[in-house]
Amino acid sequence: MTTPLDLLVLGNAIVDVIARTNDAFLDAQGVTKGAMQLIDEERAEALFAAMGPATIVSGGSGANTAVGAALLGAKTGFVGKVRNDELGGLFGHDLKATGVGFTVPPASEGPATARCFVLVTPDGERTMNTYLGACQRLKPEDVDRALVASARVVYLEGYLWDPPAAKEAFRKAVQIAHQAGNAVALTLSDAFCVGRYRDEFLGLVRDGSIDILFANIGELQSLYQTDDPEAAVAALRDERNARGRHLLGLVTRSSEGALVVQGGEVRSVEASPVREVLDTTGAGDLFAAGFLAGHARGLDNVTSARLGALAAAEVIQHIGARPQADLVGLAKERKLL
Repeated sequence: MTTPLDLLVLGNAIVDVIARTNDAFLDAQGVTKGAMQLIDEERAEALFAAMGPATIVSGGSGANTAVGAALLGAKTGFVGKVRNDELGGLFGHDLKATGVGFTVPPASEGPATARCFVLVTPDGERTMNTYLGACQRLKPEDVDRALVASARVVYLEGYLWDPPAAKEAFRKAVQIAHQAGNAVALTLSDAFCVGRYRDEFLGLVRDGSIDILFANIGELQSLYQTDDPEAAVAALRDERNARGRHLLGLVTRSSEGALVVQGGEVRSVEASPVREVLDTTGAGDLFAAGFLAGHARGLDNVTSARLGALAAAEVIQHIGARPQADLVGLAKERKLL
């Protein structure tokens, strides 16, 4: 029998290459500060050659969420695709070392394991240039029916909505999860991602595919095509799917904290205090991790959001998108667990 999971994540299997830089370097490289840009393998090699000393760690938005939830005590698994190369082996090792189940066979041919070049400026803002490589090869056959059915929540990474086969993998997971009576969550991932797939993401919300939506305020404004953050939140508050149900929305607002949008109501959750912001990479990923770990423990949504805020605060105080402190210990100090 498949061991029941609290959380199963479908996402891009990516290795992060993180380096400190400045605005002048971003301008020289022609990249948009604070955004995620897709690049090809040739551009990836050129950017790596131009950037300064780097830290190489396993990453990927959804994988970061899986790791964070595992470190908070949730039983988690990850579905993503790597190549059977050095970086693919590093990615799998890092996941399993944190207790995240990862059993998808690596590709034996085709593009190399994906990597994301994360350029961190002195203000802590991160600019990402991503070579997707092997992770775009995720296909429906990689989605194990028993594994999906075992998970209380299936979490879908919006970044993976680009490849057609990955979309079919997502739809397969949604169908299996709902047939098993389990919840499906989607993270919008990036405002530019929303711009490419706005109608499709709204379709997933409105046809009942999605039960829980994670977004930062910029992504939500992109989804509803408004410059007014309050209007975007109001649109989410009033959103109903084809069965007439409100979905649960979690909206992060950086230093202003987060919003829990449920049942036509909006509740505010304060941001956790930080000493110094060093790298915002993974803040949204870890917020989702904390929330879903709290959800798995049966905490109410506001308390779960506070746990998410705590996890996000931890990760932005150091370089890299994986927690370095004892999240359970921190949560107990704050009386969240």
